[in-house]
Amino acid sequence: MSMDNAQIPSGPMSGLVASAVEYMIDAGQRSVLFLDIMRRRGDQYREHIAQTAPHVLQYTAELIMDGRKLDDPVNYALVRILPPENVEIDMDRRPFVVIDPRAGHGPGIGGFKADSEIGVAMKAGHPCYFIGFLPDPMPGQTIERIARAEAIFIEKVISRHPNADGKPCVIGNCQAGWALMILASLRPELFGPLIIAGAPLAYWAGVRGKYPMRYSGGLLGGSWLTALTSDLGAGKFDGAWLVQNFENQNPSNTLWTKQYNVYSRVDTEADRYLEFERWWGGHVNLNAEEIQFIVDELFVGNNLAAGNIEMSDGRKVDLRNIRSPIVVFCSKGDNITPPQQALNWILDCYADVDEIRAYGQTIVYTVHETVGHLGIFVSSGVAKKEHAEFSENIDLIDVLPPGLYEATFDAKAVDTTNADLATGNWVMRCEARTLDDIRAMGGNSPEDERRFATAKRVSEINLEAYQKFLRPWIKGMVTPQMAEWAHEMHPLRLQYELFSSKNPYMATVKSLAEKAEEKRKPVSKDNPFLAFQEQMSNQIVHALDSWRDQQEALSEAMFLSIYGSPALQAAVGIDPSSVPSGRREMSAEHRAMLEKRVAELKSRIGEGGPREAALRALLYVGSARGMVDERSIEALRQIRRDQEGARMTLSEFKMLVREQFFMLLLDRDAALAAIPKMLPDDVNSRRRTFEAMERVLSASEDVTGERARRLGQVAGLFGIDTSEGSERGSNVAPFDPRAKAS
Repeated sequence: MSMDNAQIPSGPMSGLVASAVEYMIDAGQRSVLFLDIMRRRGDQYREHIAQTAPHVLQYTAELIMDGRKLDDPVNYALVRILPPENVEIDMDRRPFVVIDPRAGHGPGIGGFKADSEIGVAMKAGHPCYFIGFLPDPMPGQTIERIARAEAIFIEKVISRHPNADGKPCVIGNCQAGWALMILASLRPELFGPLIIAGAPLAYWAGVRGKYPMRYSGGLLGGSWLTALTSDLGAGKFDGAWLVQNFENQNPSNTLWTKQYNVYSRVDTEADRYLEFERWWGGHVNLNAEEIQFIVDELFVGNNLAAGNIEMSDGRKVDLRNIRSPIVVFCSKGDNITPPQQALNWILDCYADVDEIRAYGQTIVYTVHETVGHLGIFVSSGVAKKEHAEFSENIDLIDVLPPGLYEATFDAKAVDTTNADLATGNWVMRCEARTLDDIRAMGGNSPEDERRFATAKRVSEINLEAYQKFLRPWIKGMVTPQMAEWAHEMHPLRLQYELFSSKNPYMATVKSLAEKAEEKRKPVSKDNPFLAFQEQMSNQIVHALDSWRDQQEALSEAMFLSIYGSPALQAAVGIDPSSVPSGRREMSAEHRAMLEKRVAELKSRIGEGGPREAALRALLYVGSARGMVDERSIEALRQIRRDQEGARMTLSEFKMLVREQFFMLLLDRDAALAAIPKMLPDDVNSRRRTFEAMERVLSASEDVTGERARRLGQVAGLFGIDTSEGSERGSNVAPFDPRAKAS
């Protein structure tokens, strides 16, 4: 008798036996259905890699520029995302450009479903573009050549939107984040706000006991192994190795949980699983020169934040040259790009918040508590919250005064003040922070910095030895046919191929799965054997996690011991007694430019009219709170829409905000004292302006405490008769450091 036709006994037979039969029927059917999902995954993989330009974008795209046709060809392309029928796009809103990482996988993850970075940006009315890539690089393609091509793409986007209220907002996911930062430092005039999601920028950073991936370069002896792998690939580096490195960080998920979730929920999980696997299995290649740059300059060398990367024309990459607001999105649950690696470049570039302001920079960061690395880009919950709020409030971010902020999100509720002024389901605030807030997340000691510097030097020595003694022999031995065979035999590719319909045994699986679907009998939720199955699964996960934790602890101990050796440090030229500091001093040229700008602003403190006076007063009162709320900005927008006459563009408004902000910082007493002279003589006009300011300031909460005192002070400057108006501008307490940037 077949299992499907088995009868569940009744009468005196125990309930336990009946439960066992029920579970065995369900488990047998699930096993067959699971194998069939693996077959479908394999067939999907074969269809995907057979495409000329494989991607996982859900949206229809129109090709705008093909990077292969540029003077310096690259395998990248610029496409315009065509909005769905139910989405309206405002062509005068700033465009969004999403760049996906070329880190082993193919493109499209930034828009592979409706709740994605592209999806929420279009829902907010922004025109959207996407920069993707083909599986194989062009001959001679380098990271620098890609940067030049992406600059051409951004120029094209700008030319297509001449009336847009701001330069494009560009999103760089993971490895695309550091590439975007490099380009923005070289061509700062091209960009509006940058959103850097899950992108490592300070590669040595981390805390003891966590994030061991940063040790792997040193434990492997440096980047010589990268060069060897590229040579074995006949000049190409197989991106599947990068994917395997990622999978090795979480063996319980790779070896068990991902597949078990499909098996245990076989009736509902197939579509979601196959959708993700279409991207996960779409491996791409890099040229040897590209991956060597990435490993030498970034992963092992940590040269990006230090300003040590040099282009072919001699220009140094200095992240302090970026003039656009930078939004850094990271997570504590991300073991690939932990918060320290996403944020500690700020500590390397700037001494304090005042120095951030001195470079005219605005940095906004947000730290998710739990989401993993991939969730930053693919989670629907993250897309509907953080990415949606960034899209809706990108103009708020663009006009923030220079400084360091943390973006926080509060759920809207029935008692939320002026909830109609906040878009979506969340209220976004940008709260002023200092560098101590970033330091509080943890980082390396000086001794650890010496260890990483030693690992960098060992890598350089080993790479030089490999290139001199082994490379000629390896290159002479490897043929294109051998490289292709090794490419096809990679374990990650084999797992797809072996379960595809190419395997003749899978035809039987397909037939059995069809029968199982017809006679499907899911087990009841309270079946004790199902509970035992879950318990066994949890024990397997626990065992694999324990093994991972032991391996990570061992790798950390080995790295610290080997590269902490004073003898090794001295042997490779690292002073064991030195106290390394990655932070660079401000250049004499920038300091001279800054002094000139300061003198100019001081000379213009008394200039301006009602608009300058009102904005100066708003900044002064608002700075007492130490944050900017999206409701206040929306109230300001509504007042601006109601005004008659010529209106300022967003870029003009941004410049005005910065000038008034800096004037208050440079000489607050003089800046406040000048306000009455900037206002019209008409008392009614002054009162209307003051009442508009009150609406903006009270949009998110009642004006109380220090803000109320300052508002009363401003009322006196405006000549408004209030009970608090007797306090005058010269009687002002110094700014709180955490409130300066508001």
